[in-house]
Amino acid sequence: MRPNYLMTASTMKRIIIAALAVAGSFAMTATAQKPWDNGRLRVSANHQYLVHDNGTPFFWLGNTAWLMPERLNRDEVEFFLTREHEQGYNVEQIQVLDSNYPTFNVFGQQAFDESFDFAPYTKAGVYGYWDHLDYIVDMAERQGIYIAMDCIWGGQIKRLTPEGAARYGHFIGQRYKDKPNIIWMIGGDIMGDKGMESWDALARAIKAEDPNHLMTFHPRGRTTSAWWYNDREWLDFNMFQSGHRRYGQRNGDGDYTIRDNTEEDNWRFVAMSFGDRQEQIAGREVKGAMKPVLDGEPSYEDIPQGLHDFSAPRWQDYDVRRYAYWSVFAGSCGHTYGHNSIMQFMRPGVLGSFGAEKAWWDAMRDPGYLQMKYLKQLMLSVPFTEGRNDQSVIASPNGERYDRIIATRGNDYLMVYNYSGRPMQIDLTRITGKKKNVWLMNPADGSLAFLGEYDSRKAQDFTFDGAYLRQSDRVLIAIDADKNYLHKAQTSIMP
Repeated sequence: MRPNYLMTASTMKRIIIAALAVAGSFAMTATAQKPWDNGRLRVSANHQYLVHDNGTPFFWLGNTAWLMPERLNRDEVEFFLTREHEQGYNVEQIQVLDSNYPTFNVFGQQAFDESFDFAPYTKAGVYGYWDHLDYIVDMAERQGIYIAMDCIWGGQIKRLTPEGAARYGHFIGQRYKDKPNIIWMIGGDIMGDKGMESWDALARAIKAEDPNHLMTFHPRGRTTSAWWYNDREWLDFNMFQSGHRRYGQRNGDGDYTIRDNTEEDNWRFVAMSFGDRQEQIAGREVKGAMKPVLDGEPSYEDIPQGLHDFSAPRWQDYDVRRYAYWSVFAGSCGHTYGHNSIMQFMRPGVLGSFGAEKAWWDAMRDPGYLQMKYLKQLMLSVPFTEGRNDQSVIASPNGERYDRIIATRGNDYLMVYNYSGRPMQIDLTRITGKKKNVWLMNPADGSLAFLGEYDSRKAQDFTFDGAYLRQSDRVLIAIDADKNYLHKAQTSIMP
C-alpha cells in the first residue's frame, strides 16, 4: 500500500493561514518581471556562467525538490513555491519519473507503463499525472522559478532502451518546449557510463523538439558529468554531486571517487570540471571546451553524514554554507541547496528515508534553508559573471580541509570565504584602485560590517573576532573605492 501523502485537516489549515499571509506578495509576483523577460538562458561568452539573451546575469540558486510531482497536492505546491520565491530560490530540481515503478502522484494517477506509452496517461482526468506536472510548471512560472526536470531517475535506466528513451524524449520535449521556465536534466544520481546510449537518445530527442532550453546531466555522488558528457552537443553546462560524506568516509567506492580524505572538498569538482589536471582522477579526463558547472547535490541540511547510519552526526547550517561558498567562489555558476525532509517532502505518518523526521514545512524554517539567499544577493551585488577563482589573492599560506580559504575576484572587486576564522593575509593589489573599501559579511545572517578604506597592499592582515571553527565563517569583501557596488553605511547584503 502506498502511503497517504495528503495533509491532515489541521495541517492544511495551518498551510492555508500561512498562504493567506503572503497573498499580497503572491499577487504582486504574478505581474512582476520574470527572469525570462530578459530572454532565454544561455551560456556566457567566457563559458563559465549563465546569462539571458539581453546579457542579464543569472545566478542559479536551486533547491532539491525531487518528489514534488509525486507527493504534493495543488494547495501544497502553491504554498511551497510561494515560500521558495520569498527565500530567493529560482530553480527547483524535480524528478519527473522517480526511482519507483510505476510512478504515481498524490492523487493516485499513474505516469507511464512498461512500454513507455504515455498516451493512456495523458487523457483529461482528475489531476492526472501529467496534468498535475503541468500545474507545477505553471505555478513555478507565476513565481518566476525555473523547473529543472530530471526526466527519469537513474535507477530506471534498466527499463529504458534507446528506442524507448527517444519516444519519451519526443513526448516530454514536445509537451514543455513552449514553457519559458524549463531546464532539462538528464541522468539522476547515476554513474555517467551506465546506459549511455539511452541517455544520449533521450537528450537528443528532447533537443530535437526543444532546442531553446538548457540541458545538463545529474551524476552519482562524488562524480561530475564532465567526465562523460562534456563533449556532447546536447550538454550546455555540467553538474556534479559532491555528495553527503565526511572526510575519510569512503565505504569502498572504488576509483571513481575523489582522492582519499578529500570527500568534503567540493571545490575540487569545479576544478575537475574545468579540466584542471592537478585535480584529475586517473582515467577521468575531461574532453571538449570548458562549460559552466555547479554543485547540483551537496550535503543536505539535517541528513546523516554518510546517509545510512542514522546515529551519525547530521549536516548543519554551517556545513551547507561552506559547501555553497566553496563551490561558488571556486567558479560555479550557482548552487543547489538541499534538505533531507524537503527533498522527499517528509510529513507525519510517513516512514522517511535517511532518518528524516521533520515535516517539510517545518524544515523550511531551518537556518541553512533561510541563509542561501545571502549568497545569491552577494553575487548579484557585483558583476560576478566577470569574476573567476583566483587563489593568488590569498597572500598567506593556505590551509587544508576546514582551513581552506577560497577567493574569487573580478577586475574591481574580490571576495574571500574563510570558514574556520583563521587569520589571513590578502593581496589587495589583485584588483583595480589605489584605495579599497573593505567589508566583512556574516553568511549566517547577511550582516555587513564596514572595516574601512585600505591602501593597496600585497599582504594586508585580516583577523576575525571569533572563536576558531565555532560558526566563525565570514566573507571578506574588498571593492575599488571608486565603485559603489556596496555603500559604507550598508549593514546588510539584502536590499
